Amino acid sequence: MQSRTERPDTVFDAPKGNWVDRLAPAATRPWLRLSRADRPIGTWLLLLPCWWGIGLAMMADGPRPFDLWIALACAIGAFVMRGAGCTWNDITDRKIDAQVARTRSRPLPSGQITLRGAYLWLILQGLIGLVILLTLGRAAVWMGVASLALVAIYPFAKRFTWWPQVFLGFAFNWGVMLAYAAHMGRVDPAPVVAWLGAICWTIFYDTIYAHQDADDDALIGVKSTARLFGANSPRILVGFALAAVAVLAVAVSLPGRNLLIAWTGVLAFGAHLGWQLRNFQPDQGDVCLRLFRSNRDSGLILGLFLAIAGLA
Repeated sequence: MQSRTERPDTVFDAPKGNWVDRLAPAATRPWLRLSRADRPIGTWLLLLPCWWGIGLAMMADGPRPFDLWIALACAIGAFVMRGAGCTWNDITDRKIDAQVARTRSRPLPSGQITLRGAYLWLILQGLIGLVILLTLGRAAVWMGVASLALVAIYPFAKRFTWWPQVFLGFAFNWGVMLAYAAHMGRVDPAPVVAWLGAICWTIFYDTIYAHQDADDDALIGVKSTARLFGANSPRILVGFALAAVAVLAVAVSLPGRNLLIAWTGVLAFGAHLGWQLRNFQPDQGDVCLRLFRSNRDSGLILGLFLAIAGLA
């Protein structure tokens, strides 16, 4: 096990040659790594449902100039609040991370950042996120406040349930309703249904991700859908992919405008999930990580078609 006195120059499970390792001042790197700024896929997966929400709102109500700010505010907010969520996750998981080969070089278990420093960093990021949220209107603010309980619970889910990916889905896809509310001033059925479909998507991609740690998780008693599904993961994930596509198809139908464009986006999204399933190898960590990261593309595909449907 890595000594807490070591100060690694990189984090083992971060992408090689990432911008933090190459460009960030040395003093800022531990803090950026604690926020996972060196691996942007998490920010994308938090942001994309927000952009889906804007697309759904534009389909229902037409585009507004304020939508440009909603999209930018969601991007900034996703970066900051994903960082806050990762900081909170690492605070709660610091002892577990120290026992897992892939995570023991992270800033907290390796001793690069103290526990007190991590809490202060968490508060700072949360305050920045609050300032952004306050610009999006009362309905969005209340949606943001409601999401805090989900964010707080998620890191503990793997201790009491085999389905922590469901709790991740609850939290990571909340933005589809928040961004919709920022445009509409309310939450309608369309973003709620889209949230449910996106939860199925999260179970799909995070189960693939969790297969990297299945052996270590078994040794230390951490639960996940990867361990629960085991060798049946490919077959079970087909079901979650189909559920995500079917529920999202219902969600994009509810606004009632430009449905052919929106349905085409859902089908293209589903085709990307199918490509992932064809290439999924549960026992190959590198393949699992590559497929997990590719979900940025599947989310962008759907987001692009929803934007076109909303603007048309």
